Amino acid sequence: MTVQDVKQRFGIIGNHPKLIRAINTCIQVAPTNITVLILGESGTGKEVLPKVIHQLSQRKHGSYIAVNCGAIPEGTIDSELFGHEKGAFTGAQASRKGYFESADGGTIFLDEVAELPMQTQVRLLRVLETGEFMRVGSSRPIKTDVRVIAATNVNIPEAIQSGKFREDLYYRFNQVQINIPALRDRNEDIHLLFRKFAHDFSDKYRMPAIELTPDGLELLKNYPWPGNIRQLKNMVEQISVVEEERRISAVLLANYLPQEMVNKLPMVMKGADSATSFSEREILYKVLFDMKNDLTDLKKLVLQLISGEGSTMSPNTMALVKKVFAEQDQNSFSNERERSSYEQPAYINDFPTQQEVSTIEIEEVFSLADKEKEMIQKALEKHRNK
Repeated sequence: MTVQDVKQRFGIIGNHPKLIRAINTCIQVAPTNITVLILGESGTGKEVLPKVIHQLSQRKHGSYIAVNCGAIPEGTIDSELFGHEKGAFTGAQASRKGYFESADGGTIFLDEVAELPMQTQVRLLRVLETGEFMRVGSSRPIKTDVRVIAATNVNIPEAIQSGKFREDLYYRFNQVQINIPALRDRNEDIHLLFRKFAHDFSDKYRMPAIELTPDGLELLKNYPWPGNIRQLKNMVEQISVVEEERRISAVLLANYLPQEMVNKLPMVMKGADSATSFSEREILYKVLFDMKNDLTDLKKLVLQLISGEGSTMSPNTMALVKKVFAEQDQNSFSNERERSSYEQPAYINDFPTQQEVSTIEIEEVFSLADKEKEMIQKALEKHRNK
């Protein structure tokens, strides 16, 4: 069976290379009994691939049981998976088969396997290694022939480091690893999925299918989709039922996405208040003039320090300061002439021109010897000639 046949049979939408690779891996491992670990974020559709593997395997006529390990309470998970004997615990009024016993000859899919308690992980490891398990409250081992497929959205190496997952169980599961890409990594597939869900809900609710405007499609492609395909499907269903408008724009679409995520998108939404927004050129001009004003204030402050009482700046330093200021004034004048050749926004005229900026003159100061003499005299006066 080809990848295209699998996509049509199981309703898989998308052409991303990583998705195609995942499907192709399922086709290759299906005829074997090898254990498979499926990794991917929540909502990426991890539950579909185990069905593909089961239906393409020799166990397709056997039982297929999907177990959400995170939804079963810790106190009853062992009983659910391996069964229990009568009187094994309070309320156990009769013996009961577990999932591993019921799925003998078939496939069991353990979703969110990283949520299993450590004690259950030990029991599961024994099943994978020997094909045997014991019911809760029993000492008699039971043989089972079950293929195990596991999936999780947890980073297993980190869970091992934190002591929440057994390392030996991870290596036993990880005979073949299949990674499902997140929806944000499948930009070219987002529109395909949207149209598929839109037509599905159109048939379900007997109403015209919604469609995206160009700016709405751009928003969908730039949105990070933390909930992946599940979030996209729920959003399409909500819009299909609530909105009367069948053409969905970016402004309308933004109402159905978390606002804090929309605000981080690298795009400008149409309909925003243009009076409060600046073009890139206007912002650049404003920054340049703010820097010019700050530099002018800095020059005045330095000149006050140079010419003020108690200055000990040497003539060489003074000459260097004069040279720097002269070069800066020359550069400022050249830049001003260059900027005048470009188109300027209307509010540029509100700033003072080069001719209106007063020239700052460097005042002559005493020599170093005169200053030292002056400072000695002031020190003697302060301490009464002592």
